[in-house]
Amino acid sequence: MSSAAIIEGRKRRLRHRRLTITLLTVAIIVVFAVSLMVGNTFYGPGEVLRVILGDSVPGASFAVGELRLPRAVIATLAGVSFGMGGATFQTMLRNPLASPDIIGITSGASAAAVLGIVFLSLSQTAVSLLALAGALATALAIYLLSIKGGFAGTRLILIGIGIAAMLNSLTTYALAQAASWDLQTAMRWLTGSLNSSSWEVAAPLAAVCVLLVPALALQGRNLAALALGDDSAASLGVRVNRVRVLLILGAVTLLAVATAATGPIAFVAFMAGPIAARLVGPGDALLIPAGVVGALLVLLADLVGQFAFDTRYPVGVITGVLGAPFLIWLLIRTNRSGGSL
Repeated sequence: MSSAAIIEGRKRRLRHRRLTITLLTVAIIVVFAVSLMVGNTFYGPGEVLRVILGDSVPGASFAVGELRLPRAVIATLAGVSFGMGGATFQTMLRNPLASPDIIGITSGASAAAVLGIVFLSLSQTAVSLLALAGALATALAIYLLSIKGGFAGTRLILIGIGIAAMLNSLTTYALAQAASWDLQTAMRWLTGSLNSSSWEVAAPLAAVCVLLVPALALQGRNLAALALGDDSAASLGVRVNRVRVLLILGAVTLLAVATAATGPIAFVAFMAGPIAARLVGPGDALLIPAGVVGALLVLLADLVGQFAFDTRYPVGVITGVLGAPFLIWLLIRTNRSGGSL
C-alpha cells in the first residue's frame, strides 16, 4: 500500500471520528434540552432559555433552574466521567471487561457509602466524601496487589473481581443490619439515582471534570501507546509506570466523584467504551468518544426512567437493564473471537 493511500485512509478515519463525535454532541444537546422542558409542567424552549440566561419566569425559574437543570448537568458530567474512566481502564488493560463496575472500584465506593449511612448516620455530603475515599482506597489496594512481580492487566482484573466480591459481601451485611429508614436511603444510593440532584452536588463534580477531563484527554496518545504493551510503549518514548499511575489516579478520581454524586449508575463505564469503539472505528484512544457516549447514555436513561413508564425508575435501573444483556453479548463475542473484541 502506498504512502498516499495510507495518509488518505488516516484522513478518512479522522473525518469519520470528528463527524461521529459532532453528531453525538448534537444528540446530547437535544436530549439535554428536552429534559429541561418536560416534567409535570411543560415549559417551552423560550422559557427554558430565559431561565438559563437568569431571567425570572414564574414557575419555570424553580422547576427548571433548581430541579431540572442541575439534574441534567449532573447526568451529563457523571456520564462523561463514567465513560472516560471506564475507557481508560479498558484501553490500558486491553480488555473490554476491565470496567470499574467489574474490577471493584465502584464496589469500594458503594461499601463505604452504605457503611456510612447504616453505622455512622452520616449526612449526604459526608457519605459522598466517604464514597470518594472508599473508591480511591480500593483502587490503591488493587494496584498495589497487582504490581507484585511486575504489572499484569489480567492479574489486576482478577484481583479486582475478588476484592469486589468481598466488598459486595460487606455491603450486603451492612444492609442486613440496617434500620428500615437507613435501608431505604442506602438502597436509593446503591441503585444510582439523580433524584437528589442539586447545585450543591453539581459544583464539586463540575470542578473535578474541568480539571481532569482535559488532563486525561491530553494523555490519550500515551494511553493508546500503553494499549500496544509496555515494551512497545516504552520504545515510543512513553514513561510507562509514571503514565500508568497518572491515568489510574485521574480515572479513579473522576469515577469516584461521579459515584459520590449519583451513586453507582450501573454499566455506563462498562458500555461507553465498546459502543464508542464501534461508532468511531479504529484510531487514537477512545477517551473523548467514550465520554460523549457516556453522557448520552445517562441523559437518555434518566429521561426514559422518568417518563417512559407509569412508574418512575432511577437511572441506574434503566442502565442496568441495558447493561446486563450487553455484558452477556460481549462475553459471548469475546469468547468466540479468542479473547478480543
